[in-house]
Amino acid sequence: MENRTTEQSSRYDHLDGMSTGELLRAINTEDRTVPSAVARAIPQIEKLVDGIVERVRKGGRVFYLGAGTSGRLGVVDASEIPPTYGVRDVFIGLMAGGDKAMRSAVEGAEDSLSGGWEDMQPFSPGPQDVLLGIAASGTTPYVIGALRTAREHGLLTSCLTCNEGAPVASEAEIPIVVVVGPEFVTGSTRMKAGTAQKLVLNMISTASMIRLGHVKGSKMVDMQLTNHKLVDRGTRMIMEETGIEDYDYARSLLLNHGSVREAVASLQSKTFKA
Repeated sequence: MENRTTEQSSRYDHLDGMSTGELLRAINTEDRTVPSAVARAIPQIEKLVDGIVERVRKGGRVFYLGAGTSGRLGVVDASEIPPTYGVRDVFIGLMAGGDKAMRSAVEGAEDSLSGGWEDMQPFSPGPQDVLLGIAASGTTPYVIGALRTAREHGLLTSCLTCNEGAPVASEAEIPIVVVVGPEFVTGSTRMKAGTAQKLVLNMISTASMIRLGHVKGSKMVDMQLTNHKLVDRGTRMIMEETGIEDYDYARSLLLNHGSVREAVASLQSKTFKA
C-alpha cells in the first residue's frame, strides 16, 4: 500500500529546533483536527453499533483485536466495560503478543496472518459474535487474517483504520476509516491516529451499552462498586433518583443490593406495594 497518509511527512519541520511552547501549541493544533475526522465516520460507526446491539441481545460478544498501540487501545476500552456497566465477557480485547505486549513489544507477533484468529479460539467465536479489527495503518497481517477468517465463519466484521484504501477495509463488512492526516512526528500513529481510535472505541462501547439498557437517564446504574469513589457516586445517584435525603440510608441500600439499579428498584417495589 503506497502513500499511506499515516506515513506521510509531518506538516511541521525542524521539530528539534522548536521551543517547548511551540511544540505544545503545534501538537494541540493538530489534535484539534481529529474530532471532525471522526465525525465523518459516524454513519459507519452507527452501523456497527446497531449490529453489536442486535447480536449482544442474542448472546453475542464483541472482540477488539489489534497490534501495538491499536491493540492496547482496544484492550483498555474493553477492560473498562465491566466496572463501568457491570457487564462481563461481552467486550473482549485481544492484541498481538498477548498481555505482555501491553507493556513491551513482542517481536513479529503482528506479522502472523493466522495469529489473530488463533488468539480468539479459547472464546469459541461464532456467527453471533462481532470482530472489530483495529489497525491505524490498515496493513497489519494479524488483523487482516483474523477479519478474513472471521468473515468466513459468519461473524459480523468491522475495522477501524486511518488510511483510505487500507487492506483491512476490504476484509470488513463495516469499514470505519478515520483519516486524520500526517502525524506531528512523522509516522507516530500513537498521536492523532491513536486519539481518533480512542474516540471511536469510546463511541462504540458507550453507545452500545446505553442501547442495551445499562444507563438510565445519564447514570451508570449497573457500575461495579469497586472503590469508595464509586460507592459515593452510586449513593448520590440513589438520592437524586429517589428523593432520599439520608446519605447513610442511601449508602446502605446501595451496598445491600449491589447496584444503583437494584437499590432503586427495591424502593419502587415497596412504594408500588404500599
